[in-house]
Amino acid sequence: MAEHSHRNNSSQMKDLLQPEREHSGKESTSQGGACSRCCSCSCSSSSASTSSAVPSSSASPYSSSAIPSSSASPYSSSAIPSSSASPSSFSTSAPSGPQDVSGVLVEGVEAVRTKVEDTSYQLEDLKRLRDKKLGPLGFSRTHNVLVDVDAFNCGAVIIAQKGRDVWLSNVVKMPCSQGSTMMKSGFLKTSQTSRWDAISKQLGALAKKTSVSVDEVEEAIIKYNPKYKGQWSFDAISSFVKCVPKSENYFSKLFPKMAALALKLPDYVKKAIPLLQSGHTAAITLSQVQISCLLANAFFCTFPHRNTSSSNAEYHNYPSINFTSLFGQWSERKKEKLRAIMHYFHVVTDENTKPKGLVTFERRGLKDTDIPNWRSCKETMPKLYVTSHGTIETEGTGMLQVDFAASRIGGGVLGSGLVQEEILFLMNPELIVSRLFTEKLADNECLIVTGSQKFSCYSGFGDSFEWAGPHEDRLDRDEWARLKRQILAIDALHFRHRRDQYSMIKITRELNKAYCGFKGHGHNEPNIATGKWGCGAFNGDPQLKAVIQLMAAAKAKRGLAFFTFQDEQLKQGLQQLYHLLVTEGTTVEKLYGLLEDYCAAQLASGWSHVDLFEFIRNTVRPSRSLL
Repeated sequence: MAEHSHRNNSSQMKDLLQPEREHSGKESTSQGGACSRCCSCSCSSSSASTSSAVPSSSASPYSSSAIPSSSASPYSSSAIPSSSASPSSFSTSAPSGPQDVSGVLVEGVEAVRTKVEDTSYQLEDLKRLRDKKLGPLGFSRTHNVLVDVDAFNCGAVIIAQKGRDVWLSNVVKMPCSQGSTMMKSGFLKTSQTSRWDAISKQLGALAKKTSVSVDEVEEAIIKYNPKYKGQWSFDAISSFVKCVPKSENYFSKLFPKMAALALKLPDYVKKAIPLLQSGHTAAITLSQVQISCLLANAFFCTFPHRNTSSSNAEYHNYPSINFTSLFGQWSERKKEKLRAIMHYFHVVTDENTKPKGLVTFERRGLKDTDIPNWRSCKETMPKLYVTSHGTIETEGTGMLQVDFAASRIGGGVLGSGLVQEEILFLMNPELIVSRLFTEKLADNECLIVTGSQKFSCYSGFGDSFEWAGPHEDRLDRDEWARLKRQILAIDALHFRHRRDQYSMIKITRELNKAYCGFKGHGHNEPNIATGKWGCGAFNGDPQLKAVIQLMAAAKAKRGLAFFTFQDEQLKQGLQQLYHLLVTEGTTVEKLYGLLEDYCAAQLASGWSHVDLFEFIRNTVRPSRSLL
């Protein structure tokens, strides 16, 4: 391995080691709800020009030998959308930022604060989503559109794209498909019958009523899922309906509307939904009405082959989608989750309030030629705004908002998980539908969702989480009727022991994962809103994760808005470190070398913890620096 000029010999390394100085900031709390971690616990077109706004190349396997994990699948270079073509690209304007970062050497605390401010950016300095000419909506070999593009392009009328019933391993197996069958017991024999017929009979009976109880919902669900009679519990939803105040308790009248919505599946989704499989770059665009219908079916547990996660199950590598795990094991967490979910269905079943736009889900991956050689990256630090107040989803509106995801998208949203990703999915329930078709993310993959709507507000986090009422989303829409909200799902590693992360194999994996999400696929894309990715429940070191994301953003040439979620110590430390790195012109390659030295220092320190920010300051700063 090539030596670097900043390398320390063993005696120098010993001098750099500091006494244990654990980061004391809160890693799992937030104001207004954001948090620190990841999951607890991604026909013919009417116009040839449409291909310029969607991934145009064919989806192929890709090689990932450079990724330090056997789970990463290979991408071929032809499978990645070109830099000028992406269904999630927007044009932005770039406000000017400070240029002179050297300053004048002075002494004193106020002088240090002044110098840090000289290199600091404000939130308004960062780029957000803007209008861009996308061209007519269209589909390609890697962009599947489930609405009629001709009708949409002629007058923005959103109707289902016609297609045919398909029962194959690379598409979602639909409950209304002819291939969906169940065994029916008769007086003398057992015969095979259409499962959709049974679903239609049960949900049709509910839809005809003006009021439906939880017991009736349970009875209907078990009728077409007889295998799980006595296994599935409905105590959480039953207790929920009983304990919610009368002023908010509209559920008995809502259940029939939800059943009616679920039964519209054959009319709303006429084309097969492809799976977003590992190893393939691909995108799916659906209408918000289609998503609501699919989620109504998930609520009534109609999706076939999706009720088990055993290793030999057909969808073992996918998240769960049927809502059974949300219905059982009552807890205060389940109560608040159900309040958010039921509010969503209350909105989408009302003709006056149901949404009328589109949402795009895009799986992206790094091909071998895109994986940086971090030891030779000449990029210097990007724009950085750091704050201990605010949240990614509010103050970061219009930026690429990072979802601290689980590899199986959505994490524990349908269970008991209630940290950043789960809360994000509850406030934006349309994200939950990604669990229907998104395979587990590999080490070199991410999921980007453009256009999801926020339906609710909240407070708290974890056990303190509470649904805080409706949210009226007033974001503008782009030419494809998508709300200007873009969410990036990237999954951090889960460290059983915190010391396990101080390994360059693990650090390189996290760098590649962050860069996969941050890498631009167009011109003037928005900057990134992020925070303590992979910390909290996943045991990530907030300082290390901040440096990793700063390096990945620098390589991607995109600015960062970093939210520390009330962690004032992390905010101040990162601001001071950033000032030093900018002032000294520190490159990504030098930081990578410093991280190699830091891992060696951690190893040499035994059980003592070495503070990363302090280690970098002691290595980089010249003798004249006050930092």
